[in-house]
Amino acid sequence: MAGEIPDLIALERTGTGKGAARQARRDGMVPGIVFGGDTDPTPINLPFNKLLKMLRAGRFKSTLFNMKIEGHEDVRVICRDVQRHIVKDLPTHVDFMRLKRATKINLFIPVEVVGEDVSPGLKKGGVLTLVRPEVELIVTAGDIPNNITIDVSEVEIGDSVTISSVKLPSGSKATIERDFVIANISAPSGLRSADNEGDEDSSEKVETETTDSNEE
Repeated sequence: MAGEIPDLIALERTGTGKGAARQARRDGMVPGIVFGGDTDPTPINLPFNKLLKMLRAGRFKSTLFNMKIEGHEDVRVICRDVQRHIVKDLPTHVDFMRLKRATKINLFIPVEVVGEDVSPGLKKGGVLTLVRPEVELIVTAGDIPNNITIDVSEVEIGDSVTISSVKLPSGSKATIERDFVIANISAPSGLRSADNEGDEDSSEKVETETTDSNEE
């Protein structure tokens, strides 16, 4: 699985309807619902402050959670909608979907780099830049990879590693259709500075020669 799936602790909401939802908000909770699968929808409450913190951290809708509700078996869920206050933009209701093994979902998968010890570009002093430490993939809920691997063992200075060169896990594909860059190896800063100085010297020489020619 893709790293450790975070737990999301919720409380089962005993009442339903607008009255129960308003009471939950007065108690510092955000009402929600868990639906899908072969089980009836389960009304829940989530602590407002904890939910707001997770929402502000980003990628809430593309994170797989292990939901824990007392009296129920743990279930893997993904957020399908967050309703917000029209003025305050704060969460007022959250919808979660239970996932079957065959369900396709979008998740950010970490990138692992191999071959750094033998990379010719790095041996020459090049600098490896991981443009995308994570790549968003469409994956199957029952077969989520821990990571995707990029190999830089033959990468030279100035070369890039793109998604087309990566062997993705079976049943997975990138959400972006173009051949985007994941990592590259650039020249060390000292070498870049020297190249820039060389370019400036050449420009000055050409300018001087042009000036002398005009004076003649």
